[in-house]
Amino acid sequence: MRKRRIVGLITAALVSLVVLAGCGNKGEEAKKENEIKVVSTLKGDVKIPAAPKRIVDISGASEELLILGHTPAATANSDSYKTGEFPNYIKDKMGDAKIVGYYMMDTMDIEAILEADPDLIIMSQRQEKIYDQLKDVAPIVMMKDYVNDWRARMTDIAKLLDQETDIQKWFNEYDKKAQEIGKEIIQNNGKKSYLTVLASGDQFFIFKDSGIGSILYDDMKLTKPSNIPDQNGISLPVVTMEGLSEIDADHIIVIATEADKKNLENSTVWKNMRAVKEGNVTILDSTPYFGQGYNPIGKELLLDSIKAEVIK
Repeated sequence: MRKRRIVGLITAALVSLVVLAGCGNKGEEAKKENEIKVVSTLKGDVKIPAAPKRIVDISGASEELLILGHTPAATANSDSYKTGEFPNYIKDKMGDAKIVGYYMMDTMDIEAILEADPDLIIMSQRQEKIYDQLKDVAPIVMMKDYVNDWRARMTDIAKLLDQETDIQKWFNEYDKKAQEIGKEIIQNNGKKSYLTVLASGDQFFIFKDSGIGSILYDDMKLTKPSNIPDQNGISLPVVTMEGLSEIDADHIIVIATEADKKNLENSTVWKNMRAVKEGNVTILDSTPYFGQGYNPIGKELLLDSIKAEVIK
C-alpha cells in the first residue's frame, strides 16, 4: 500500500511539473507576443511588436516573409501583368492575404489596408507619399527601395524579424542549387553565352543585373555575351530587333506576351538570328516569369525551369 502511495505521489509530481512547464511556455509565448522592440527605419527609430501577427507588406517583400514563416495579412506582391491577382506560383501559399496594390507603384488601396487590421506595416520609400495616411494605423517600417539588390532586402527583412540564421540557411541552399545547375548546364551544353530579354513590340529590354538575368549570370555563373549593354540602376537597357541580332548570343531566353510571340514569328530579322536558326531559343510567358525573376521563391523555382529549357 505504501509503495502504491509513493508511486502515486511521484506520478502526481511529474504531472504537476509538465503542467507547470506548459504554463511556463505559454507564459513565455504570451510575454513575447506583448513585447515591443525598437528598430531603425528610414523614418527614424520605430517601436514594433516583437512578434507581429498581422503584417501588411506593400514593399514587395512578401515572398521573403513566406520563406520566414509569416503569411502577410495583406500584400502588394501581385502579378506584374495582372495586378489584381497573385502570381500562380505563390497563390496557394498566400492563404487569406488580400491584395492591396502592386509593390512597384507609389500608392495603395488605403481602405483595404485599414480593413486588414495590421499590427505592423512594411513599406518601401517608393510609397512614401502615403506614409502619413498610414502612420497612425500601425507601426510602419519604411525600407529603402532596393532596386535590384534582392539579397539585401531579404537580409533586412530577416533582421527585422530576428531571423538572420533562417535566411542565411536559405541563401546557402539556394546558392548551392544554383551553382550545381549552372555547372550541369555548362557540362551538357558547353560554355555557351546566354541572353535574357523582355519582348515589347519591336523593342527588347535586356536583363543583365536584374530579374532572370541575375539568376543566370550571378547565381548560376553562366556566360553573358561579350557585347551585352550595361544596365544602370533599375532601368533595363533597350535594343531594337537589329540590336538584338548584333549581340549574337548562343542562346536567347525571351519573356513575351502572346502578341509579342506573334510579332517574333512574323519577323525576318528574328528568324535569321543564329540562335533562332540553331534552335537555341526559350520563350517564356510574360506572366508569371517577368515578376518571378525578381523575388526569392520565384527565383528558386526558375532554377529548375531554366535547366529544363536550356539543356538539350
